[in-house]
Amino acid sequence: MALTQITPTQTPTQKRGYEYDLAIVGGGIIGLTLAAALKDSGLSVLLIEARVESAAVAKGQAYAVHMLSALIYQGIGIWEKILPQIATYRRVRLSDADYPNVVEFSTTDIGTSDLGYVADHQALLQPLQEFVKECPNVTYLCPAEVVNSQYQQDIVAIDIKIAGELRTIRSKLLVAADGARSPIREAAKIKTHGWKYWQSCIVAFVKPEKSHNDTAYERFWSSGPFAILPLPGNRCRIVWTAPHEEAKALCALDDEQFLKELSRRYGNQMGKLELLGSRFVFQVQLMQSSRYVLPRLALIGDAAHNCHPVGGQGLNLGIRDAAALAQILQEAKATNKDIGDIRILKRYQNWRQRENLTILGFTDLLDRVFSNNFLPIVLVRRFGLLTLQKVPLLKIFALKLMIGMKGRTPELARRI
Repeated sequence: MALTQITPTQTPTQKRGYEYDLAIVGGGIIGLTLAAALKDSGLSVLLIEARVESAAVAKGQAYAVHMLSALIYQGIGIWEKILPQIATYRRVRLSDADYPNVVEFSTTDIGTSDLGYVADHQALLQPLQEFVKECPNVTYLCPAEVVNSQYQQDIVAIDIKIAGELRTIRSKLLVAADGARSPIREAAKIKTHGWKYWQSCIVAFVKPEKSHNDTAYERFWSSGPFAILPLPGNRCRIVWTAPHEEAKALCALDDEQFLKELSRRYGNQMGKLELLGSRFVFQVQLMQSSRYVLPRLALIGDAAHNCHPVGGQGLNLGIRDAAALAQILQEAKATNKDIGDIRILKRYQNWRQRENLTILGFTDLLDRVFSNNFLPIVLVRRFGLLTLQKVPLLKIFALKLMIGMKGRTPELARRI
């Protein structure tokens, strides 16, 4: 990404004491989504990214993209650029290990053409980067590093290192989209609550012999959830949760032994499997920030929260954060309110913190109830699956919760 130079002649707003209305730290998917959502807001945006290529790109990360996230991207006007590069799934099969009763969700349950999508990291990142480059109100700095920020009554002064030089930029609001270990959040001394799980996730790409038939699978084993996500080119992304030491040992196996172990959990519904590329292990954690905002500061995405990957909720929560914050800021702009005022920012916090906590609790409960061999819990969860299968209203509620169609819908998703 080319570096956008900043000079005093470009910033007549300096007379007002600031160069930008808001600065977003973190040019990943969530930071880019916020910048894109603010295209027609009338707000001047500075987007700051430290790395030209992220670890997620290097590892070929992939994500479930829920229906609400797709509607948000349609509202922004970028979905038609994303859709040709990603896979669509129209069925979800939910099962408990080898228990024969399988709950199948389909498009007919809620009357939509799709249930969700699966995208490589780059398939989301690149269209967003290209879109933001065409936004006249957005200045994109990459590589650039924030080294310090000072929150003042009317502005936040941000010291940025660009090509070895230190510059100070003044903004009305600083938005941290800089990941789970957010330096911006830590510098602001915002506390977090949560824990690291006893599990890690193995992620890998495979190519099955037979078609994946646009179906996503979530199979629960006592060691942890096992997900199969369909991708273009009849590839699949597997997300295999297991206790730390088991996950490390599995990942250390040679390809032949790894595929043998993988096939036991994968099942034979798609025939023989071919391993594509490398596999990676990462530890699973749950985290919720005690607050999402301070005067002149807002947290979004992983900087604000992390959850268990079961159900593919993480990225989607961040996309909703970005859409919600964009809406709050545009409403403030339209009524000539200060977007960095804590009273404005608390509207975002009150909206998203509670909803995110609900999903964090839901994913935690799923993992703990299903990653368990305690007989009473096994009986209860299997009765729950049977009930889900037999009671349409409960099944529809669970599906809508999984794909993001419960809770407050951002205005961006209503523009369709």
